[in-house]
Amino acid sequence: MRSTARVTRAMQMVAASKMRRAQEQALGARPYAEKLREVLAHVAGEATTDSPHPLLEVRPVRHTLVLEVTPDRGLCGGLPSNLNRAVARFMLARETPTAVITIGRKGRDFMARTGVDLKASFDGFGDRPTLADVLPVSRMLERAYTEGEADEVHIAFTLFRNTMEQTPVVRRLLPVEPPALQEAAGSSDHLYEPNAAGVLAALLPRYLEMQVYDALLEANASEQSSRMVAMRKATEAADDMIE
Repeated sequence: MRSTARVTRAMQMVAASKMRRAQEQALGARPYAEKLREVLAHVAGEATTDSPHPLLEVRPVRHTLVLEVTPDRGLCGGLPSNLNRAVARFMLARETPTAVITIGRKGRDFMARTGVDLKASFDGFGDRPTLADVLPVSRMLERAYTEGEADEVHIAFTLFRNTMEQTPVVRRLLPVEPPALQEAAGSSDHLYEPNAAGVLAALLPRYLEMQVYDALLEANASEQSSRMVAMRKATEAADDMIE
């Protein structure tokens, strides 16, 4: 039991270091993501065109696609199973066929067991995910939507709130809904080159990439926090048994 306590204490220290780094990365990305949403709202409000950008196009929903972001490894409490259950409830509530793309082995393994339509899976992003990691994922989502394979795209991940609290969420990614579009329309005196529609066309794919990356950072911070807490509880339990 003493050797077990030593192992869990060492794992707790490693997890604490990774947790601090992951939390800083997730919290640091939030202002950028918020500013990007604000810019998108302004540009979308001023972009006048007869046909909307494909990522803004709203159409009848016949097929749904979900991107689920889970850990690769365990020892992080009930975090993976809580998110898997949330996604399962979401899919059961849909009246349309739903396919899934996963980031992380825990989500992949769960979806494989349930027999859902698993379009693709990604893993091995590690403890320091980068924007480059999510580019293949965001491009796959963009292609699925613009080519009509999916009429709506949602992303499921664990939102980081603090070290002790992480919440599974499912949010719609596509079609993009620029926030506060009505309020932003016509409220800016910016000049756009070549025009607002051109800037919007260039901005929307970047916005999608950032939404996926932000979810990955939130999920990583949640995972590392949950793992640190799990290792701390394991160490405390081992110490109690020794006493």
